[in-house]
Amino acid sequence: MFRSIKILRQHGIQYVPNLRTAELTSLFRGRPVLSGEVSAELATNLAKMCPSGAIQQAPFSIDMGKCIFCRECEFAAPDNIRFTNDYHIATNNRDNLIIKENHDNPIVLNPDLVRKEIRTLFRRSLKLRQVSAGGDASNEMELNAAGNVNFDMGRYGIEFVASPRHADGVVITGPITENMAEALQICFDATPKPSLVILCGTDAISGGLFQESNALNRNFLSRHPIDLYVPGNPVHPLTFINGVLDLIGRE
Repeated sequence: MFRSIKILRQHGIQYVPNLRTAELTSLFRGRPVLSGEVSAELATNLAKMCPSGAIQQAPFSIDMGKCIFCRECEFAAPDNIRFTNDYHIATNNRDNLIIKENHDNPIVLNPDLVRKEIRTLFRRSLKLRQVSAGGDASNEMELNAAGNVNFDMGRYGIEFVASPRHADGVVITGPITENMAEALQICFDATPKPSLVILCGTDAISGGLFQESNALNRNFLSRHPIDLYVPGNPVHPLTFINGVLDLIGRE
């Protein structure tokens, strides 16, 4: 018993007391900020450099739905691009993920776009089925971490379940490969209605580095409304948890 007490004292408090206000290290790659005057030449070079096509030249912008957060653009233009440690970057409006020049505004969720039944039915309890549709296991590991002792999203009644029949919606990771397209649709069809659809990670939102691949089949996204976009490569547990809390209307 004394050994256990000693270990507890050494480790201290492991869980995050407040998931809303926790601060991450300055090294975390969160919401980018674009500032200063960017010449046409620099914008062109940065756009060519970006491996996922996240940077647009006119107007100069970064699409977090495509960005893989490699920070190469920041290294090339430190006076114009800075990745902050702001992890509150989930939204239900795809356009909100496009960061424009000289706009240092937080990413917010539009309550007018939230389906009424979501906050009526899932405010106190939300069960989700995670589907890895060709993912590389990075986002999957971070979503697993969202339920561990550190983050413990279960304190809000949010949990991942094994069966889609017990789930209120699906969380999709990966670019949705041809081999997983039918399985994803079957899983979604098995969830009771109304079903949520959450895209988690750059690959799920845009296809990421694989967006031009013939191995993908993203038709699922054109058939069903998306309730939440959670950018990241991979997604941080705090980004996912706060995004879901905003969606269901929890403080």
